[in-house]
Amino acid sequence: MKRFWVDLRPWRKDLATTAIESGADALVVDDAERVRELGRVTTVADNGDLVPGKDVFEAEIVDKAAEEEALRLSREGFVIVRTRDWTVIPLENLVAQSDRIIAAVESAEEARVALTVLERGTAGILLATDDPAEVRKTADVIAGAGAHVPLVPFEVTRIAPIGMGDRVCVDTCSLLADGEGMLVGNTSSAFLLVHPETLENPYVAPRPFRVNAGAVHAYILLPDGKTAYLADLGVGDKVLVAEHTGATHDAVVGRVKIERRPLLLVEAKAGGATVSLVLQNAETIRLVRPDGSAVSVASLAVGDTVLGSVAEGGRHFGVAVAETIREK
Repeated sequence: MKRFWVDLRPWRKDLATTAIESGADALVVDDAERVRELGRVTTVADNGDLVPGKDVFEAEIVDKAAEEEALRLSREGFVIVRTRDWTVIPLENLVAQSDRIIAAVESAEEARVALTVLERGTAGILLATDDPAEVRKTADVIAGAGAHVPLVPFEVTRIAPIGMGDRVCVDTCSLLADGEGMLVGNTSSAFLLVHPETLENPYVAPRPFRVNAGAVHAYILLPDGKTAYLADLGVGDKVLVAEHTGATHDAVVGRVKIERRPLLLVEAKAGGATVSLVLQNAETIRLVRPDGSAVSVASLAVGDTVLGSVAEGGRHFGVAVAETIREK
């Protein structure tokens, strides 16, 4: 997720309150104590959580030498970058070589450009504005700046009950929508998109904050491209939520429920790639079709098409590694 910082120099309490309510990751201030009176949020200040000149640096790019100095500083911490024409070459050069560049912007539209430079965008933005509405607009831009996950249609090749086991419900602090879900797989090389419990059912009320994601051993894809075992998720962790279009956003875990239930194995293929996932064997568990509609595992059939994602397999503590690892 891109970082959303707000510049509150000089101090304005109304802007600080709006920034905190809009989900700002950090506030750049002259005195961190003012922020602490309003809420818990990271501060950049001499008496803050991040200290200027130690954890965070500021640089104005006026020539190649200044650009090289900014890159050097980025090896030590985040660098807030200001340029005379930040939308073009200087910012592109920095983004190509560092993932610690924070672009100083003055509007939501400037933020949108900075976050898409060279497609990957800057690590985040620092917004300086006098308008609380602009803070909220920029927060909306940040929320929509998640990475795009390439989703592919998988043809279901096998569906088989496999007995009892422990499955994990991931309850988030967000209301999830139809046509999206979490990417989960038995291996780290391929995942299926598991739909949230947003739909009406004769037996149980919708729980749109929940994804009944799979068995405890399964991998779930996280916002930073890493994976975690479902059993290892905990309160406050962030998980990746993908729409059927491939657009993504983060969700915060509010609770994890592990219960013993009957399980079902689903296997599928897409070209030379194969995917498998162990899910609870229940009507409320659904995968996602290419058009975004949900299909229950109770009515899923061999030959059906569902969405998933292919990744580079082989993980060490959730991080992709280039070594010989076989998962099956």
